[in-house]
Amino acid sequence: MKSPKLLSVALAMLCLDSALSQGQPRLPSPPQPSSVLASLTKFDLDFPGGTPGELVVAIQKATGKPLNAIVPDEFTKTRLPALKMNNVDVLELFHALEQASSKTEVVPTTSYAGGQGTGGYTSYQAITSKYGFRTRADPVSDDNIWSFYVDKPNYPGQSSGKVCHFYSLAGYLERGATVDDITTAIDTGAKMLGEASGPQIRFHKDTKLLIAVGEPGKLEIVDAVLRALDSGKSAAGNFTRPVGSKPPEPKSDEKAIPGKE
Repeated sequence: MKSPKLLSVALAMLCLDSALSQGQPRLPSPPQPSSVLASLTKFDLDFPGGTPGELVVAIQKATGKPLNAIVPDEFTKTRLPALKMNNVDVLELFHALEQASSKTEVVPTTSYAGGQGTGGYTSYQAITSKYGFRTRADPVSDDNIWSFYVDKPNYPGQSSGKVCHFYSLAGYLERGATVDDITTAIDTGAKMLGEASGPQIRFHKDTKLLIAVGEPGKLEIVDAVLRALDSGKSAAGNFTRPVGSKPPEPKSDEKAIPGKE
């Protein structure tokens, strides 16, 4: 039979190879294939801040080359921060912009605001948002097409960005606060948070309800103001009036708060 002979030959060759390789370093394994970036133009950028379209223009001016970029209509007014970069390419710049824009905020998922003394509750969840330019091409080159995006997921439990909440102000008005006192506090809080505007607010005289419409994050400002008044701390004391005085009545059955439309 030939099988034993073949086995003997294979064993002999294995031993010979082992003997020859002793004392000699092994050759390194060949590198694995990977995506290699094409040559990207380096440039310096001093961008004072502005819209995505204005950033594209600034990059084109800095590189002396056109930049293929798409900015959807709904994102054209997005405000970008000031960017001062030296010796960067578009890939590095857009990566840094995306990292800088990433923000995690705690937003209310469900909320109930009771009247004075009835308490209330709010549950929260962390939401991460970011924006920037991205491309699907690989490898990346100066000819890539970049698309601006805003990644801001919907708030949990909400089918759209805006919701409507109702707040009973009867208890607060009886204590001497006015609608203007409360809405001014809400508007001040929104401005201090950097919001261009607070939620839309109307006061309904017959039911003494404050009706607020806006994103859940903006409505949390209303919840916070009323919780502070419910707590009986210094915020409530700010509305103390002389004994026997009455707060001014709204001039119509439905009062639109200035600046909240």
